[in-house]
Amino acid sequence: MAMRLAAAAFMRRLAPAHPPIPIPAAAAPAAEAEAVTCGRGDKKTKRGKRFKGSYGNARPKREKKIERIKDRIEVPRSTPWPLPFKLI
Repeated sequence: MAMRLAAAAFMRRLAPAHPPIPIPAAAAPAAEAEAVTCGRGDKKTKRGKRFKGSYGNARPKREKKIERIKDRIEVPRSTPWPLPFKLI
């Protein structure tokens, strides 16, 4: 009998004082999405693209990047790269 009382007291000390609060299923994905706003986990940033190993607007492949540069400086896309003239 004394052994049971000692074991019960020991188990009560091990158990948490308050049970964990369950998170509703609808709020769980939103909480995770808010936690990752920028950095390695965010696929909308260059660092996130490098971490995931993907490409896009934030991290274009070399050919797309060159085309975007040519469009920005208003030279024809058929101009060879690197540019044969100095812009500045």
